[in-house]
Formats: sequence, structure tokens, C-alpha cells
Amino acid sequence: MSAKFTPKETIRVIEKDGLLREVMAMKSRGMRLSQACASYKDGKYELSYSFSDDETLDYETLRVVCDLADRIPSIHDFYSCASFYENEMRELFGVKIELIEPDYHNKLYRIKAETPFLPEDAKAEQKKQEQEISLSGADSDLDLAQAAADEKLASGKKEEK
Repeated sequence: MSAKFTPKETIRVIEKDGLLREVMAMKSRGMRLSQACASYKDGKYELSYSFSDDETLDYETLRVVCDLADRIPSIHDFYSCASFYENEMRELFGVKIELIEPDYHNKLYRIKAETPFLPEDAKAEQKKQEQEISLSGADSDLDLAQAAADEKLASGKKEEK
């Protein structure tokens, strides 16, 4: 009788500040990014990044629970395919993912509704949180970096025409 093969499946909740470090560790272990997604639960985002080991078939998910106005770094420098997942999280849920490359500027899908998967009361809460952050000036460096990336993209489009 053969032994039953049971790959490990784990979910680890991590802090948003540790996301890039943990993703880099996954990359160095040879793990493949198999999916990334967002959900809205209890007034917060749950962002899940799942990685698989193609040899052992083990599956490991990193989960970040964050506030609606929190800024999350893009992981595309480690996994280029992540940009599609990240554009989707931003467009459908309104997740503030910073410096996605390429950034589709909410044009990944042909939808008219803004952040259709985020409830209306959550949208109002998100705006309130963003105003509180902008008043504190806490993310001014990220704002400047995002503006520079947007300007670079816009100048590239002008040159194409």
C-alpha cells in the first residue's frame, strides 16, 4: 500500500511592513506566485499572496490585514506577473498599491463602476482615512514617488503619439 501524499497548506498573517521581506524570502526559496487577491472583511482589507512549490506541491499564503487607506508596496520587482493581480486589487477593491509596473490606471477591466467590490460605506470610510493621513503628511514620500511614476508614464505616451 502506498503512502498518502499530502502537501502542506499554510496561511501566515504578516504585517504590511514585512510584505516585501517575506516575498523576497519566497522568491529565494524558489516558490512560484500562484495568485494574489483582495477581499473586504470587517472594515479592513485582507490581501492574500499565495505561493507554491512545484516540487513538493506545498502551498503557502501570506496574508496582510490592513486599513482601507493603507499603502501597500507592489511586489512586481520580485514577481513581474504580480502587476496584473495588483492592478485588479486596486481597480476592483480600491487597495492602495504603490508603484505597480505596469500601472493600468483602473483600465484593466472595462467597467464603469469605481471599485465595484468595495461597499459604499467602506468607500466613505476609506476617504475619511485618506483625509486623516493627508492631514498628517505621513505618506508624502510615497505621494511624490507615485506622482513621478505617473509623470514618467504620461511622458512616454506623449512620445508615442
